Amino acid sequence: MSNETLEVSPSSKPGHVVNAKGNTIKIPDGWSLLEPGDAALSRRIKKDGPSWTMKEKKGRRLFSKGIWAPADRIAALRASLEQERLDPSYQKKLDAGRKRREKEQVAYAADFESSVLDYLSFAPAYAALATVMARQIADHATPVGSGTVARTKRISIEQRAEAATIAWMRHQTTAYDDMVIPRVKGQRREVRQQLARRSKQLLNDYRNGTERPQSCPLAAALMTD
Repeated sequence: MSNETLEVSPSSKPGHVVNAKGNTIKIPDGWSLLEPGDAALSRRIKKDGPSWTMKEKKGRRLFSKGIWAPADRIAALRASLEQERLDPSYQKKLDAGRKRREKEQVAYAADFESSVLDYLSFAPAYAALATVMARQIADHATPVGSGTVARTKRISIEQRAEAATIAWMRHQTTAYDDMVIPRVKGQRREVRQQLARRSKQLLNDYRNGTERPQSCPLAAALMTD
């Protein structure tokens, strides 16, 4: 078991964890837990050999609880990394990487905003409203670490733009956030699907140039944000 790379979760039994099959397994002798927080060291631990990544699910989210690995390997890699960090070239490399990621983020945010605008495709009379809406959706959905659908790479940017738009409208133009939804399997998904259909109908009005009342929830949301 110590030769396998696993994903595990905490166990109430000391010295043990729970594997993906739900079985309680003993942590190998000589292993210790690398607490989360040092991404560079965590990457090296995973790359260097077998390790157990521990995560805990709370609600619908997974939280990192660290990495179990041989204590001597953690100590050696930590010492090696600390030595590298003393070299001025290491900081230059970090700075260069940070600047590159910042440029990539700015470019992605612009591309995403453009994709949202294409998805909205409002009639000319509502073009200015579409521009404001696309910017607000992009500002909300694209930041690194936001956890939104805009950050996934599993679907195309066009699909991301549509999903992010519908999610934004769910919170901004419906009473979803104040709804009391029964804890019944599938109930929340059904409510979201119903609200998504309403949102798409509203979007079609703007695409067709249909005159909307001043009390329109979409216009109101854009005026107050």
